[in-house]
Order: sequence, then structure tokens, then C-alpha cells
Amino acid sequence: MADRNVRYGAEIRKRAGKVYKKKTTKYECPACGKAAIKRTSYSKWECNSCGNKFAGGAFSFTTPSGTVSKRLVEG
Repeated sequence: MADRNVRYGAEIRKRAGKVYKKKTTKYECPACGKAAIKRTSYSKWECNSCGNKFAGGAFSFTTPSGTVSKRLVEG
């Protein structure tokens, strides 16, 4: 259920649903390229295919600030 422990208010339930969807989505692994990265705990992500572990956002694998900093570093 997408509205886990959220009460009172359609807008709050919609926001909580979006966060829950980001949290449970499988992301593409930068190492092996498969869509197999799942969240193991708060900001810890692991690829079920190759076993690599990554640090990411709390509820999504990448964050907007992480994307910007990666672009700046890669040049």
C-alpha cells in the first residue's frame, strides 16, 4: 500500500506515495548495467546481480545534488 501510515489529506498521501515508489523501485547498476539495485537500508543500496554496494540518497539511488557534483567532477 502506497500510503503507509499517512493520514488526513490527499496531498500528503500523494507525496508519501511518490516517496514510497522511489524507495522500492529497482535502479540501474553503474557497474554491471542491470536494473537490479535495491535499497538495503537508509541510503545504502546493493546490486542483486553483481553484489556491489553503493551509497546514495535516503529514498532514491541518486539525488539532484549528487548528479550536479558528478557532472562537475567529470567535467
